Amino acid sequence: MSQFFNIHPDNPQHRLIQQAVHILKQGGVIVYPTDSCYALGCQIGDKDAAVRLLSVRGLDAGHDLTLICRDLSELGHYAQVDNGQFRFLKAHTPGPYTFILRGTREVPKRLLHKKHDTIGLRVPEHGVVQALLEELGEPILSSTLLLPGEDVPLTEPWEIRERLEHQVDLVIDSGACGLTPTTVVDLTTGTPVVLRYGKGDTSDFED
Repeated sequence: MSQFFNIHPDNPQHRLIQQAVHILKQGGVIVYPTDSCYALGCQIGDKDAAVRLLSVRGLDAGHDLTLICRDLSELGHYAQVDNGQFRFLKAHTPGPYTFILRGTREVPKRLLHKKHDTIGLRVPEHGVVQALLEELGEPILSSTLLLPGEDVPLTEPWEIRERLEHQVDLVIDSGACGLTPTTVVDLTTGTPVVLRYGKGDTSDFED
């Protein structure tokens, strides 16, 4: 049965953040809030936890996951970023965007896109996520909390707890999140290409 922490969205309790990170480091799968939707997360290097995470989503092992990074510096450690990409990222982080970039050697090979060696990365603007990443010291491997056969993510912590208490190790309650996922932007070519329209505004880089 999963644990259930009430963590303040703007002033996260450090003791609870430490406990949440301990669960991650012990191979746990957690549910946590972001600036778009609630998400599932585990440690980047834990293959078994990643399999469990995908199982909750009803996805196979080949499905692409996202690295949730603390800031642009950490994102740049896991992705190849040129000057133009850096300027774009700086203008749109933190925020509700997922960026597709070519991964570096720091990304486990199993997490890269099989054909293009790309990875999705993002820097959320949410106090709880930032506290988790600060304590963990590395990105969280993540996926939106969208269950099999459903069209919208789970957003109410009580419902998440009720439905997933036997499938995840921790549910963090920081109040209701939104229903709109991130905007996904491919930055692997010279021009940003929107692959999915979501919460992130695209008006400043699309005609």
